[in-house]
This record gives sequence, structure tokens and C-alpha cells, in this order.
Amino acid sequence: MWTAALVVFLFSAPCQHLWAQEGAIAPQDCSLDCIKEGGPGCEYCRITRADVKTALGFNSFKEFGSCIPWPCFELLGEKDPRICQHYVHGPNNVEIEFVNEPNSESDTIVVSWKPSYYGIAFLRGFQVSLQALGGSSFACQLFLFHRNLSLPASQSKRVYKSDPFPGLPLGSQYAVTVMALPVPEEWERFYRSRNFSSRSCAEKNGLEKCKKDWYPKHIEVQQEGTAITVTFNLAPPQLGIRSYFSLCYANSMKKYTDISPNFKKNKTHHSFQMNDLQEGTNYTCQIAADEMDAVRKTFNVQVLHLHKAVSTPHSVSPSLALMLPLGLSVAAIFVVLVAALTWKTRLQMKKVYIKPDIIRQQEESGTQEGVMPLPRNRPTPPRLLICYSSCDGPAHVKAVMQLGAFIQQHMATQVCLDLWDSLSVAEEGGMAWHCRQIRESDFILVICSMGLNRRSKPSEGDEDEGAHEGLHYGSNAFCSEAAVKLIGEEVGHAKARGQDLSKYMAAIFDYSDETDIPTELRLVSHYILTRDLQLLFSHLHGVALHGPGHYLKINHISEDGFTKLPSGAALQWAIYEARTEITAKRHHSVGSEGD
Repeated sequence: MWTAALVVFLFSAPCQHLWAQEGAIAPQDCSLDCIKEGGPGCEYCRITRADVKTALGFNSFKEFGSCIPWPCFELLGEKDPRICQHYVHGPNNVEIEFVNEPNSESDTIVVSWKPSYYGIAFLRGFQVSLQALGGSSFACQLFLFHRNLSLPASQSKRVYKSDPFPGLPLGSQYAVTVMALPVPEEWERFYRSRNFSSRSCAEKNGLEKCKKDWYPKHIEVQQEGTAITVTFNLAPPQLGIRSYFSLCYANSMKKYTDISPNFKKNKTHHSFQMNDLQEGTNYTCQIAADEMDAVRKTFNVQVLHLHKAVSTPHSVSPSLALMLPLGLSVAAIFVVLVAALTWKTRLQMKKVYIKPDIIRQQEESGTQEGVMPLPRNRPTPPRLLICYSSCDGPAHVKAVMQLGAFIQQHMATQVCLDLWDSLSVAEEGGMAWHCRQIRESDFILVICSMGLNRRSKPSEGDEDEGAHEGLHYGSNAFCSEAAVKLIGEEVGHAKARGQDLSKYMAAIFDYSDETDIPTELRLVSHYILTRDLQLLFSHLHGVALHGPGHYLKINHISEDGFTKLPSGAALQWAIYEARTEITAKRHHSVGSEGD
């Protein structure tokens, strides 16, 4: 009996490491020989670059890690290719887990998933890839089962894990893809993808260690007369924040207060006063560190009415108390009569003379500056699709990217740009992606340029040149041409049916001409950037720039003010580089024609 129990224990021991626990299954260190021979202890193994070099005789690209094309055929199917010819469905329940690490400037993740029930008996392993959205960063890991392992259907509930992916910059976006092996040709259901963002600095390290994300958490408001005292907590000394500001606004009025704490008196809290606030008014206030793009903390201030008790002195007799208001009334009537006589005399004058300095003072006073809240009937920011042509060169494409970044950061708009969604463009195809975005977006902005107009109307002489140029800059030239034609058809149909055309807009940078706008887009609103940034903001949010007694002024998107922001300065520099490059190309083409 003891012998039988010992035999059963020894037989089940190799499986306990992999299957006994209900938790996720982590990869093992195995040799390729063990995987190929199906030996014990190599059920779920990580493949390294050294293993690939041993099997194939060359190193794989460092960026691709241990991943290679057709890994099942190359590493397992040498003796029996039939084990790599089955169809296996992609995994389910792909999850991202953040792992704590000492580096405060980067993140580390581990990917987990469950194998699909379909084809699980022929499953040979997994390949996990990580792609930075809008960038070139890429990482890949390969995991294989030994050749004799055949998973039962019950193991589809098991969770498998990858190795850690370290060094991910904070606040970045990625797409992770888990692929089931083998991958036969003409099979589209072998993988699952998921997008995620690495944690922000505050989420990982805490607010007290992140200068960019810090904001006051504790705010206390007290009223003494008409003076409002505000007390808030200061930033930790290690962040180096030395000054703050407060901005309050209500009823087209705003009040800005600079705050310079005395750190010798108190290093944790500071109190300041806001004077000259109107009684009975509710103010919405913001307080933040005086740093670029600092996070603002919003709080409310309600200035209460002060009830002043007026008492009559005992030395004043009742008759005097009655006579005093009567005398004031008589004096007021006398003043009104004198004013009326004076006004009538002036009307009888043959010539009315107004001093020029009074007119100039009135003109210079302008409209009262105030604060206009944006309409709140939209639950989410407007979605804007930007279409463009890459035929004008990489400098023009860079200017478009910087424009999209500026609009998304500082104009309360969600921007859709094919360069930022390369994974979806690759999966759907460029034209299908553009069609879906045209259908789902609230607004469409076409950046018109000489290259876009030439692609829309090619001449016979430069047909070959345009083809080569389009091939040089990728498939965007063809997709943008087709997308612009599709947008033009939508504009024509909407115009014929008498529908609103506000969804569609056209724009040019200052180095392009208005003649670069295609004919089909001249029915819609068009803007010159960056001169018309405020008009574009007004279009996107449905806010009038001017109204009775007020006007809309947003300093950071004005023609002069946008360059004070980092993204605005980057946009201005990108436009300058594009202007220089396109001007040089034009001079070169003119010189070539002269020769």
C-alpha cells in the first residue's frame, strides 16, 4: 500500500508545479532540447534570444526579443510539421497587471490571459507583443509547450502569465497582443489585442512626489466682513514650488491673485485674503501652483450679505428725524429740475461739440472682459477627425501632428489622427479606418495643401511623379485622396438636401494658398492656421466670439498667445520648418523648369 502511494506521488509530482495551484501559471526556464523531446519539467517555457540563435544559427532582432516568424514550424515542426498545421483560436480575457518597481520614472507590467476552448488540444504556445501607440517602441516574448503536451478542454479556465515588460514611460499608451500558436495561413482568429495606458506619476509614486501632477488637496474658506480668507496646504519642499495663484470668476467678472507664501512662518499651510468681492455673489475659484500646465483645484466661495443695523441717535428729536428725509427729497427734486433745464438748453444749440479725447477714451475702453462658460449639453468633448496629405513631405506631416496635439491639449477636443492609431489602421485598412472615423466623428477638418489638391486633380504630366511620391510616403496619399473625395460627396449631398454643413471644415497653414482647397470643400467653413485658432474653437464648441456686452477671449489660443505654451511653440516651429521646406521645393521646381 505504501509503495502504491509513493508511485502515485512520484508520477504526479511534475504536474503539481504547473497545474496544482489555482493562480496564474508563470513561464519556466527550459532548454529547447527538453521542449522538442517532451521531457518532464518543461510544460510552459520561455524562449530566449539565445535559444533562437541555437536553433536557427543567427540572432533575432533585439527589438523583437525572442519572437520570430512562424515560431512553431521553426522550433517544433522540424521532425513533424503536422503539429503546426492546426487551427487554434486566440486567447480570452487578456488582462494587464502593474508590478511595483523602484524606478519612479517608468512602469512594469505583466500580461495574463486564458486559452480558448476551441483547438486547445493542438495549442503549442503563445507569443506576446507590446507596441507603443504613435511610436516605434516594440517588445515581444515567446512561450512554448513541449511537443507531447495536449491540453484538455478543462484547462481553458487556467490563467497564463507573461514575463515582465519593464521600462515603460509613465503616462504612455500601448497596445498588447497575445497570439496563440500555431498560426496557419489564411486564419484570422489567432490573436487578441488590448490597448492600455501606463500609470501616471501620481498613480504610481503618489501626489507628493510629482511636481507636474501636484495640487492643493485641503482648502478652507472663511469670511470676515467683505474679506475672504483662504487657507490651503503647500507643496512638499522637495518639489521646489515657490509660488501659487488663485482665479475667481462670476457674473462676467474675474479676479486674479498672486500668492507668495512665507515659508519661514509655515512650511505646510498658507492663508491669503481676497478683497473687493461683491456681497451676495457665488464665485467659482481655482488655485494651483504657478507652474506650466499645473493641475488646478476648484472650490466655491459664497460672499454673504452683511446686515448693518442703523440706529437713530438719542439727541435727534422725532421731528428732526422726519424733516431730514423730507429735506433730502426736496433737494433731489431741485437737482432733477436743474439737470432737465440744462439738457433742454443743450438740445437747442445749433451745433453739438464732443471732445475728441472723450470719443477716443470710449473706443479704447472696449468691451468688458469676462468669463463665458462653455455649453454643458455635451457629455463628452467633441470628436474631431483630421485628414491631410503626406505628399507635401515629412515637415508638413509633422505640422499636422503638432496641430492635433495642440487642439487635443488646449482646445477641449478629442482628436482622431491616423498617425496616432497605427494599430487600428493596420488591422482595418486605411480606407475602412477613415470611413469609420468619418461616420463616428462630430467634426471633420481637412488640412488642405498643394499636395492634397494635386492628388485630387492629377495632371497628365506629373502622374508618374505623383505615384512615386505617394509610394515614398506610404499609403496615406491614396487614403487621403479617397477620404477627401468621400467627404466632398457627403458635403454635396448635405448641401442638396439643405442639411447643416457645420460638421465639415477646411483649413490651410500660412504657407499654403486658398486655391489649394479642393472645389468640393469650398462650400464649408475654412480657416487659416494659426491665425484663426479662436474661430476654430468657436466652431467646435458652438460658442459665439462676440455678443451683447461681452466677447470671447482665450489667451492661450489667440494668434499671439498660443506660442507661450510648449505645444504652441512646437506647432509654430513645425509650421516654420514646413514653410522653409516647401518654399525650397518650389524654388527648386521653378529653377528646373527654367533650365
